Amino acid sequence: MSTNNKLAGKVAVVTGASKGIGASIAKHLAAEGASVVVNYASSKAGADKVVAEIISAGGKAVAVQGDVSKKADIDRLLAETKKTYGHVDVLVNNAGIYEFAPLEVITEDHFHKQFNLNVLGLILTTQEAVKYFPATGGSIINISSVVGVNPLPQASVYSATKAAVDAITKSLAKELGPKKIRVNSINPGMIETEGVHAAGFLETEFPKQVVAQTPLGRIGQPQDIGKVAAFFASDDSGWVTGETLLISGGMR
Repeated sequence: MSTNNKLAGKVAVVTGASKGIGASIAKHLAAEGASVVVNYASSKAGADKVVAEIISAGGKAVAVQGDVSKKADIDRLLAETKKTYGHVDVLVNNAGIYEFAPLEVITEDHFHKQFNLNVLGLILTTQEAVKYFPATGGSIINISSVVGVNPLPQASVYSATKAAVDAITKSLAKELGPKKIRVNSINPGMIETEGVHAAGFLETEFPKQVVAQTPLGRIGQPQDIGKVAAFFASDDSGWVTGETLLISGGMR
């Protein structure tokens, strides 16, 4: 992983960073010189492993537990960040869940579980984190999905959460612009993560269909997202805000 310290002296909080896309983002931000808070809800072992990998590569990181669908946990996450690193320059709202269900079996629980974390949790985490940004501003990166733009069947609720994330990104970019805080969202296509393996997706026909619709002809890897997050976190994207960027190998 190349290191050129684009983020030297910066502090980044990455939610849901114990595995998959979040872990890759945490590692890429650390490789660019950021001090990283690796947030996790339940997998302490996963978060500790990410922190250990960052430290052994010469980076700086700590793991902080917190379920970002809960306001008290969010407040504690940011208080711990302030105690450890003093402030926040970069927030990556990566924590999220996906559950697919056909219309006839959707329940209130299915709806609220996804909206509470993917939408409300993202808003409340951003609300709290903004208090710790310096006067020079910073960068907020929301991890959305290609389904926010192009919803899938049997994913009406999940797709709706991601369309909401894209709308929040555009609204907050306008609202926080005067504070020099940029807000962008990354919309990944299918990425090969532990979660995708655990859901059994890779054993179905679904990945073949995805690859067939992807001009670059493969499923994404976590580092495909990590690299772009480092761009959005750094001054390289200093004139970019309110953007939703599909990172999907051309599938749209």
